[in-house]
Amino acid sequence: MQYRTLGRTGVQVSSLALGAMNFGRIGRTTQAEATALVDAALEAGINLIDTADMYGDGESEEMVGKAVAGRRDDIVLATKAGMPMGDERNHRGGSRRWLVTALDDSLRRLGVDHVDLYQIHRWDPSTSDEETLSALTDLQRAGKIRYFGSSTFPAHRIVQAEWAAREYRLSRYVTEQPSYSVLQRGIEAHVLPVTEQYGLGVLVWSPLASGWLSGAVREGREIATSRSAFMPERFDLAVPANRARLDAVERLAEVADEAGLTLIQLALGFVTAHPAVTSALIGPRTLDHLHAGLAAADTVLSADVLDAIDAIVAPGTDLAAHEKYDTPPALLDPALRRR
Repeated sequence: MQYRTLGRTGVQVSSLALGAMNFGRIGRTTQAEATALVDAALEAGINLIDTADMYGDGESEEMVGKAVAGRRDDIVLATKAGMPMGDERNHRGGSRRWLVTALDDSLRRLGVDHVDLYQIHRWDPSTSDEETLSALTDLQRAGKIRYFGSSTFPAHRIVQAEWAAREYRLSRYVTEQPSYSVLQRGIEAHVLPVTEQYGLGVLVWSPLASGWLSGAVREGREIATSRSAFMPERFDLAVPANRARLDAVERLAEVADEAGLTLIQLALGFVTAHPAVTSALIGPRTLDHLHAGLAAADTVLSADVLDAIDAIVAPGTDLAAHEKYDTPPALLDPALRRR
């Protein structure tokens, strides 16, 4: 396992991190299975575990808490808040009112007195940077969080938050957690240059592109991944973007074979090769999934392999741009761009 410094915090984290979204109802995993995944990940050298309050409506945090009990100090523990937690309109977003409550709820579910990294799950257009940053700064000073970061923020919002922290003399985001894979490289054009400029650590999610790069999605095979069951539109080959992804996967599989690698090793080795990336989050449902990801822990891709990947999916290109999570709201809601 490789270890890297998390931004400018001085904290050392593993280049592969354990994402716990599949713990509980989402991945249909039991507590025993979740604990086994944590045990195996820690044994392999992973020291960063990432979850969120909205994963299974808190179930993931509860499972993580039970799995790490008695070894909390050996783990860099991260969670997130901001996505809706129920139907109540104020149980979401980046307001002080909600973040104070949400963090206390997360600490209770995790069974800890602090988290190492508290992340705003999505940018909240209705809340000012000053409001969110001042709440996070106070929670940090209270000892409930060590650091805080953003997740899936557009590049311009990362910059704006950095300037707001400077203007109001508040603590700043020290990490960003974007979606990044061989098939979705758009952040190379805007987000990653910004994180490098400001010295943010980067924890990338979906490095296997929701299963497209797991080896389970290939030409001529029935697509039967867990994601395809509840997100069928993302795997419908009648959609041009999905057809383009499958074509790219077939070519990438050839590159992997020639390099003596699995497709998973190629995919994870690619994202961790970028100098701006600190860790890649792997979110296994089973021990077999975990071990397949761990096989990439020491994968270093040669320049020839990286060049071959660039020839298949150009740098800065998203093959499924419509699936981006950092699109400005006005592009999605016509009412916001009309006078």
